[in-house]
Amino acid sequence: MLNKKKAIVAFTLIPQILLVKLLANNPAFVEKYYSEGLYVYISKIFRFVLGWMPFSFGDLVYGLASIYMLWWLLKNRKRIIKDFINWCIDVVATVSIIYFAFHLFWGLNYYRLPLHKNLDLKADYSTEQLVSVTEKLIKKANVLHFEITKNDSIKVDVPYDKSMVFNMISEGYANLKNVFPQLEYEPQSTKQSLFSYPLTYMGFSGYLNPLTNESQVNGRIPMHKFPTTTAHEIAHQLGYAAENEANFIGFMSSSKNDNICMKYCGYTFGLRFCLNEVYNRDKCLFEDLVADVNKGILKNYEESRKFWEAHDNPLEPIFKIIYGNFLKANNQSKGMESYSYVVALLVNYIEKYDL
Repeated sequence: MLNKKKAIVAFTLIPQILLVKLLANNPAFVEKYYSEGLYVYISKIFRFVLGWMPFSFGDLVYGLASIYMLWWLLKNRKRIIKDFINWCIDVVATVSIIYFAFHLFWGLNYYRLPLHKNLDLKADYSTEQLVSVTEKLIKKANVLHFEITKNDSIKVDVPYDKSMVFNMISEGYANLKNVFPQLEYEPQSTKQSLFSYPLTYMGFSGYLNPLTNESQVNGRIPMHKFPTTTAHEIAHQLGYAAENEANFIGFMSSSKNDNICMKYCGYTFGLRFCLNEVYNRDKCLFEDLVADVNKGILKNYEESRKFWEAHDNPLEPIFKIIYGNFLKANNQSKGMESYSYVVALLVNYIEKYDL
């Protein structure tokens, strides 16, 4: 017998999809009434309610939900065959509820105004501008590196545990909000993921749980990457869904930190994006620039590369394709490639405000 209530819930998925498509064409409306309006209160409530927990509540829910789903499928396998239509309605109704919660709690941020418009920055740049900014970042990163190590050939080892880094990155956001008030981060809800091991083999450093608004950081990544990954996930938490924007805000908050190690992680993070872009444009020019980078900084980059190579596996590209398609479905047309567009924000921001 058809369950009318579940059928109604399932049917609401259609108007929800149409509404999201309508909002996607009105980013100014989303920016004003959702990202800088309703979402600010939603995110703070979630961080206040869940931030005190020493573990990721969202990860726990995901884990239990996965177990329950498998148990339910096994228990109801005969019913699925006999009553396939009602089973389909159950599935679509569940998808409808999750779709609604995803967009209400966080997902509409994918359709807000581009960050460069809010910061009054240009969205393009020349190779000459890129080289100039890269040279500035090299000088700054070299100075910070030498201040920490007193030797240009030694890699930096961040001397703090992960909970201390979480607090330090929050302090960087506190400094940043003096310039950009919309980046106020209070209360805090940043945690190590309970799924750090599988995340590593999937090729991800962290993620935001859109249903609980908790920032999840992979606890297995090299420590020199931990501060900027944390800063990146906090940017998502504050409503900046685009990967390029979250990377850029991660750079800003880390580089504005009072702690020299956090600054170092921030500047080398931004420098790597710029060096990669120079390499894409002119390999000879890349070789000239990278020759000026302290060997110790390059060893930190090598440490990160070797970490991911050690966990390389045949399934990782599949997870990357799935996530790339997810990004494309949520207003990021270039999918995973959108990460590289952080360079445009970096170049124009540094040209406008300097280091």
